[in-house]
Amino acid sequence: MDPIVVSALALVRDRKMLMVVARDRDVLYLPGGKVEPGESGAAAAIREAREEVSVELDPASVRELFTVRTQAHGEPEGRLVEMTLFAGDTDDEPHPAAEVGSIAWVTTADAHRCPPAGVATLEQMSSLGLID
Repeated sequence: MDPIVVSALALVRDRKMLMVVARDRDVLYLPGGKVEPGESGAAAAIREAREEVSVELDPASVRELFTVRTQAHGEPEGRLVEMTLFAGDTDDEPHPAAEVGSIAWVTTADAHRCPPAGVATLEQMSSLGLID
């Protein structure tokens, strides 16, 4: 099985990372989604930030942080997600858009509410000293 290739936004404020809750769900996800054919990972992160949390990222500031490879949430055993995290600058205040029901600013203490890729991301962000 081919992995699911995803780009996600790592937006940090006050040592907490932005995550979202999809409508009618209670699992925390990073704002992001699948990379479309012909789209770069950075372009996908910029698009998804706009679509999911109404944030316009400064394209010149967007930078790749790391990639998490782990079991894809809700997929058959062995189907992996390859989620690349991107950081970028914005003056916008995030708020829910599209299929997002709410946003949350989280730390590693919220890992129990995340699928495997979210848990791995929180651990990596903490090890980099970016979040609590």
